[in-house]
Amino acid sequence: MSRRQRAPSLARQNAWSLALAFILFELIAAAAMIALVMAPMARRASEDLAGLMLLAAQTYSELPPETRLDFQIELAATHQLRLRSRLPEIHESGWHGIYIQALTKALAEKTGAPRPLIQSLEQGEAWFWTALPSGEASLVVGFPASRVGTHPLQMLVFSLVNGLLLAGLIALLLARRITRPLARLEQALNRVGQGETPELLAESGPRELATLARHFNQMARQVQELLSARTTLLAGISHDLRTPLARLRLALALLAQRPQAQLIERMEQDVEAMDRLIADVLDLARGLASEEAQTLELCALLREISAQYAPQRLQLDCPQQVMDIGLNLRPQALRRVLSNLIDNALRYAAEGPVQLVLEQTQGQVRIGVLDQGPGIPEDQLQAVFRPFHRVEASRSPDTGGSGLGLAIVQQLALANGWRIALHNRPGGGLAVWLELL
Repeated sequence: MSRRQRAPSLARQNAWSLALAFILFELIAAAAMIALVMAPMARRASEDLAGLMLLAAQTYSELPPETRLDFQIELAATHQLRLRSRLPEIHESGWHGIYIQALTKALAEKTGAPRPLIQSLEQGEAWFWTALPSGEASLVVGFPASRVGTHPLQMLVFSLVNGLLLAGLIALLLARRITRPLARLEQALNRVGQGETPELLAESGPRELATLARHFNQMARQVQELLSARTTLLAGISHDLRTPLARLRLALALLAQRPQAQLIERMEQDVEAMDRLIADVLDLARGLASEEAQTLELCALLREISAQYAPQRLQLDCPQQVMDIGLNLRPQALRRVLSNLIDNALRYAAEGPVQLVLEQTQGQVRIGVLDQGPGIPEDQLQAVFRPFHRVEASRSPDTGGSGLGLAIVQQLALANGWRIALHNRPGGGLAVWLELL
C-alpha cells in the first residue's frame, strides 16, 4: 500500500505564493523603472556626455599647443575625460549596458557617423574610448566606467534575492499567526470528538479567526449545556421514577397478602405519574424536532388555547389593534410553549386569575403569561430552565410538576428563534414573555 502523500503546510503555501507574487511584482517594477525612469535618464545623460566629449575634442584642436596640456589636466580633473591620439590596441568587447548603448547612439546622431565605444583596462580600471572629429583630424576621447556608476542588473538581482528572503519571512510570520489559532481549534475539536469538554478559545486576532473562535465557543457552550442537561435528565428520571417504583413494589407485596382497592388505586396513580414523567421527557426530546411553519392569526390561536381553561382562571387580553397580527410560525411548537407556561402559572398561582396577553410594540410581537403567584427568587430566574430544577425542593407531585415544563419551553424557543424573558411583577407574581420577533 503506497504511503499517502501529505499536503504542503500553510506556511509553505503562503511562502511560495508570496514569493511568486513578489517576483512578478519585481519584474513589473523593474520593467517600469527601466522604461519610464532609467531609459529617459540614460538618454538625457548620454546626450549631455556626448555633447561634452565632442566639445572637448573640438576645443582641443582650437587651443594653442602650449595650453593643451593644461586643458587636458583640467578636463580630467573636472569631467573625468582623457584625450589621446590613438585607440587602445587591446580592448574588450561585449554588451556594456543601457547607458553605453544610449551614448553610442547619441554620438552617432551628433557626428553623423557610427562611433562605437571601445573598452580597455587602464591601470586596473575599465575605460571607454571613441574617436571623434577634432578640426581636420580625429581625437580619441575616453572616460572611466566609474563615471557612469549604474548597475541595473545587479540592482535587479539584489532586490529579487532580498525580496524573496523578506517574502519568505513574512509568509512564515503570517502562517504562524493564522495556524496557531487553527491549531488550537483543531485540538479543541479533537477534545469534542473524544467526548471531553473543551476550553474556550480566545476571541482575538483577525476578524475571521475571531468570528470562528466565537462560533466555536458558542458550540462548546451548547455542547456543555447539552451534556449537563443529559446528566441532569438521567439523574432526574432515575430519582423521580424510584419513588413510585418503590411504592409499587410495596403495594405488590401488600396485595400478595391481602388485596385492597385503595392499594390498587394508589398503584394506578403511581403508574399515571410515571406516564406523565415519561411524556414530559419525550416532549423535551422532541423539542428540537422539525415542523412546517405556517401563517397563524395569533388572536385566533390564543382564543383556541384559552378555551381549554376555565374563564375565571385564564383571562385573554387581545386588544383590537393587534387582532389581525399574522406570523409565519410553527403552530404545535407555539401551542406547547404557551400550554406549558399557562399550566405552570396556574399551578403556582392558586389564588387569582392568570392573564394571557398579546402585545405589539415598535415592531416587536410578544405573548405574556402573567400570574399573581409567589414569583421566583431573583437568583433562580435562569436556573428554572434547567431540567428537573424546581424552586420548591420537596419534589412532591402535590406541590409541583416534574420540573421539565420550562426546560421544554426554552428548548422550543431556541429551536424556533424565539426569546423567553422572566421577571417578577412589582405587585407580586411572575411575568413570562415570549418574544416572537
